[in-house]
Amino acid sequence: MCNQLQGGPKAPKDPTKKRKGFFIMRNKSVAGSPMPDGTGTQFIYLDCGRMITAAGMVGNIKDKNILDLLTTVEGFRKLVHSIGVTVECENKEETVEFHFQMYGKTDPYKSGTTLKLPVKADGMEQILHLEECEWSEDDNIPGQARFVFEKAGTLATVAVKFYLHEGFEVPEIEEENPVDFTSPYYPEMLSKAIMQTGNNFRLKKAIEKARRGEDVTIAFIGGSITQGAGAVPINTECYAYKTYKAFCDVVGKTTEENVHYIKAGVGGTPSEFGMLRYERDVLSEGTVEPDVVVVEFAVNDEGDETKGECYDSLVRKILNSPNKPAVILLFAVFANDWNLQERLGPVGVAYDLPMVSTRNTVVEQFYKKPGEGRVVSKNQFFYDVFHPTSIGHTIMADGIKHLLEVVDKQEQASEDVDISKINPPLGGEFENVKLLDGKAGYEGAKIDCGDFKEKDAELQAVERNMDLTHTPQLPYNWMYQGAKAEEDAKPFAMDITCTALLLIAKDSASVAVGCADVYVDGEKVLTYDPHQVGWTHCNPVIVFRGKERRSYHVEVRMCEGDENKDFTILGFGYVE
Repeated sequence: MCNQLQGGPKAPKDPTKKRKGFFIMRNKSVAGSPMPDGTGTQFIYLDCGRMITAAGMVGNIKDKNILDLLTTVEGFRKLVHSIGVTVECENKEETVEFHFQMYGKTDPYKSGTTLKLPVKADGMEQILHLEECEWSEDDNIPGQARFVFEKAGTLATVAVKFYLHEGFEVPEIEEENPVDFTSPYYPEMLSKAIMQTGNNFRLKKAIEKARRGEDVTIAFIGGSITQGAGAVPINTECYAYKTYKAFCDVVGKTTEENVHYIKAGVGGTPSEFGMLRYERDVLSEGTVEPDVVVVEFAVNDEGDETKGECYDSLVRKILNSPNKPAVILLFAVFANDWNLQERLGPVGVAYDLPMVSTRNTVVEQFYKKPGEGRVVSKNQFFYDVFHPTSIGHTIMADGIKHLLEVVDKQEQASEDVDISKINPPLGGEFENVKLLDGKAGYEGAKIDCGDFKEKDAELQAVERNMDLTHTPQLPYNWMYQGAKAEEDAKPFAMDITCTALLLIAKDSASVAVGCADVYVDGEKVLTYDPHQVGWTHCNPVIVFRGKERRSYHVEVRMCEGDENKDFTILGFGYVE
């Protein structure tokens, strides 16, 4: 006699044969960021080549036909039969909503299909069958996945797998060994992180100052990697916080009472924006004097229209601060093994700065076999095509820690580098650039905002310092709302005395946002299209530079035909 399991079926069905498939996410850590309704959401962006890279990196897909099908919703539906989703949380009874959103042709965020699947957080795979879903005729591209938790701050491990229609062949799924940080190959990896230790005068000074128990501040400025993207949770697993903790370890502090931390990363923005927000985001408008500043823009500066001069200007701005902080240049890396260290590295060479390359640290070992030098795979290092996982952030921080340990053992340089005697290798026109917005005034500027008189509250927002909540960027802005504008719409007008001027505008994917023309002394110098990037973020562009110092009349007008749409001027940058 045998006992039947309570609640079990009398006649279990034969298991359904699983289709061939591949992962785009596998054993990924996620966390629910706070939403206004109290829930928590982890956004996974799949556009801009991210899903193709995930298929190659996580699923080992090399078939161009399969990769091409992932670029459109039409192709996606031809390829994918169903989606398997696994979620594992501490509370196994919690139900997590999985959303898979297609961006629309008319309005990327509103007119496409969003597939939804409730998933119990017990580690069991749930299947979303695409044939059972209703689809929008306006679908364009697969856009993003979301995990929606009952409350903010929930941590989970997730997997997403595409099961394919008959006729598609994909590689067998390989098991991955856990990352072994005790491996003898790991120190060998980290030894490649240091590009140069540079002149150690300032860094040694900061280390000894902290060791004496005096107040020391270590600050980080950069893009989304510095913001902490891919780290879960973003505030304590990011490379910036781990580097801060490593600095405390190196100086021998078991508590951080005298060592202070500033994280000022803003996703999707280059040093062209970094140089404009340094005083506000790092110096807190003159109330903070950092002793060490880590600068990370090696994967954000491709779009810098000066091709490195903004980066050079930012570094000089920091180095020439009254308290003479140490600067460490950090060169992150994308999943295609790319960064800009060849372009930006000459800045560190010219000023004899310590430089750390994550590309040098990890890329070579990616292509070795386990047991023959590989410590971490690309899937384990990268969260997506652009950002590291928590493991990746740890390796980045360990690379900087290795630099700190090496410098700590060196003799201190006899004197500091005299920056004033070094010509900027990439150009330094913007070293003294300043921010102008509705909060930071300038006596050399007279502004008539015209119909740009509203305040835009729908802004790019980031997690600052140890916060999990979001701080909006540049809330003291000037917004034109077409619905509220007068029939004869008045432009934003400004008379400003300067030699160079930048406009910081808000990008958006919304169809309600229009384009604007910028005029200087009555001549149109550029048209700004907020849709070129396609998501809500801050974007600076140069209006003019290298001019005679005098007063210029600047106007921002809505383009003809866009008078009923919206446009936001977030601020300006100017060089007196």
